Amino acid sequence: MKNRLFSDKEFYQKLIRLTLPIAFQSLMLALVAAGDAVMLGRLDQNSMAAVSLATQVQFIQNMILMSITGTATILGAQYWGKGDTKVINDIFCMILRLTGLVSALFFVACVFFPGYLMHIFTNEPELIAIGSGYLQIAGWSYLLTGISQCYLSIMKISEHASRSAWISSGAVVLNILLNAVFIFGLLGMPAMGARGAALATLIARIVELGWSVISSLQKSFLRPDWKRFFHRDPLLASDFRKCALPLLGGSLLWGIGFTSYTAVMGHMGADAAASNSIAAVVRDLMCCLCNGISSAGGIVVGNELGSGNLEKGKLYGDRLAKLSFICGLLSTLLVLAVTPFVVNFIILTDTAKQYLTGMMVIMAIYMIGRCVNTIVINGVFAAGGDTLFDMYSLTVCMWGIAIPVSFAGAFLFHWPVLAVYACTCLDEVGKIPWVMAHYKRYKWVKDLTRE
Repeated sequence: MKNRLFSDKEFYQKLIRLTLPIAFQSLMLALVAAGDAVMLGRLDQNSMAAVSLATQVQFIQNMILMSITGTATILGAQYWGKGDTKVINDIFCMILRLTGLVSALFFVACVFFPGYLMHIFTNEPELIAIGSGYLQIAGWSYLLTGISQCYLSIMKISEHASRSAWISSGAVVLNILLNAVFIFGLLGMPAMGARGAALATLIARIVELGWSVISSLQKSFLRPDWKRFFHRDPLLASDFRKCALPLLGGSLLWGIGFTSYTAVMGHMGADAAASNSIAAVVRDLMCCLCNGISSAGGIVVGNELGSGNLEKGKLYGDRLAKLSFICGLLSTLLVLAVTPFVVNFIILTDTAKQYLTGMMVIMAIYMIGRCVNTIVINGVFAAGGDTLFDMYSLTVCMWGIAIPVSFAGAFLFHWPVLAVYACTCLDEVGKIPWVMAHYKRYKWVKDLTRE
């Protein structure tokens, strides 16, 4: 079988057909954070920084939800390749139960204890007050997010990725439009600032969930069989745990680690918090392509592995690994190209602008590691159920090196802001050799399905 990078039309047709809607969906989701940052940044710096800190709570929730829906995608892609929709339905019901529980817990924390949550990320009283008001409203949307993500994940693996993208994109467009209305007080509405951004998010999530459920009722779409909602298959549950627990561990290590980075920058002053919040938005926008390739590549490889075509799945993995480096280099150039525009567009103090310029240059280098690790670990490795490596690598590189050095630099040695920010980017670039060495062992080439 030929292994020339761009010679296989079948592979690229499958990859592009899935990548474009998933990457577009990822872009639209990132645009919500960008819309919040831009609109609140035009209002005042503190509102922008406070909302950026407050949304770290949702970021952690999303990490847990992604481990649940990500496991469904891993197993579902293989069973879809095998043609077993009955098992996919059982997986669908299982993740609905799990995400419903997680969403309820985060709802209670945000609505009833927002001040305690904000104290984790900053000691600035004004930021705590603004962020608490945001969380009390946005917390209601956290009840709905997990359920809608279950529906959207099942659509992706069952050849309805485009519908999933339309639903997410439609919700994002609505969110951004309502942001403008509620933040600035357009169309006769009162100007609500940060609380307006939260209300816009809540309405958008209601529409997203409603659209997802209605779409699932159409012909050829998968929907949960409510008669089997509480059915439990011990073997399937065991397979799910084997994938989900390492994925959850990795997601929590990564999510809490990133939240720790945000907390470090938040405690270095309002200028550092504001510039870091803008850099985070740019980073998320730049990662949309690698996120799309990772998700799509995982489905494509998983389909082949689940149908028993292990050599073809291995070949597709080789192609994705090479594409990850190309994606990283393109992302680096793009970050450098947009830096002058980003720095001059947002209303920031002169000090914050200096910080942001330096952060963008550091981020440009970071993007190489981020793209390679995202596509190879979250795409190729996950396709074959090799989810434990991610947890190991995060434990060593992020929690063993980057986080301790960042905390020491900020609170013990009092390093400059940009030096501390550079420490938060150490892990992605540093673990590339380890990732590629593990890749070459091909432990991820596995068929996870059962008869």
